[in-house]
Amino acid sequence: MSGSRTGACSAALCSTVLTALAVLALCPAGATAAPADDTGSLSADQLARRSHDALLSARSLHVTAQGDLGSGAGTSFDLTLDRSGNCRGSVSLGPQGSVEIIRRGTDVWIKPNAAFWKNEVPGGGGSALASLVGDRYLKGTTNDPVLRNTTDVCDLDTFQKYLDTSAKLPATDLTKGRPTTVDGVAAIPVTATRQGRTYTLDVAASGKPYPVRFTVARGPAAPDATVRFGGFDQPVPTATPAAADAVDISGLMSKQS
Repeated sequence: MSGSRTGACSAALCSTVLTALAVLALCPAGATAAPADDTGSLSADQLARRSHDALLSARSLHVTAQGDLGSGAGTSFDLTLDRSGNCRGSVSLGPQGSVEIIRRGTDVWIKPNAAFWKNEVPGGGGSALASLVGDRYLKGTTNDPVLRNTTDVCDLDTFQKYLDTSAKLPATDLTKGRPTTVDGVAAIPVTATRQGRTYTLDVAASGKPYPVRFTVARGPAAPDATVRFGGFDQPVPTATPAAADAVDISGLMSKQS
C-alpha cells in the first residue's frame, strides 16, 4: 500500500479547491474595502477574497466532494477535520474501493472495503488481507507509512497551506450573481469562466463569508465536480473504535512477511 491512492486523492481534493481559489478567490491587489458586516454590498472580487480568508482561518470544517476531482469521476470525499490532527469520514475511489478513516492526533484507524484491498495490494494479497481483517479497522499511528499515506487527506493545516499558495496566482474576471439558497444557507454566487468551464463559488450571505459550495461545469448539465463546505469551527467527533473492533497494523504486517 505504499504510495496509497488516497494520498493522491488528498492532492486531488486540494487541487480542486485550489482551482476554485485560483479562478475565483483572487481579487486585484488593493481592492476597495467594504464593511465587514455588509456581505451583500461586497463586489465579486471582495466576496471571493473574504471567502478565501474565511476558509483559511477555519479551525475545523466538514467537506464533501464528488465528481471529477482529478483521480477519476468516481472519486468522492466526506470528511470532518481540524488543525489538531483529528479527522473522521470516508474516501471513495469508485470501483477501486473505499475506505473509512478515523484519526485522533497520531492514532489512526482505517477500514478499507474488499475492492480497496484488492486494488492496493497486488498478487492476491489484498483478498487475503481483506479476509484476515474482516469488518474490523486497521489500527496504527501516523508513523506507519501505510497509514500516513492514507490519512494525508485528513490534515487541515496542510490543506490550508496548500490553498494559501493560490494567493500567488494571477487574478481573473469575476461575476457576482443574485442571492440564492444553497443547502439551506443564504448565499451569493461568484462565477468565472475559463477554458470552456464555468466555476461557481457560493459564499454565505450572512455571518462570516465562508464558502458554502464550489462547482465546476462544462455546460448546463450536472456539474463535473462539486465541493461542499460546512461545520466550520465545530468539533470533530471523538468516538474511536473499541479494541475488539480493530487489528493492530504491526502484528498484521508481521503475519504477511
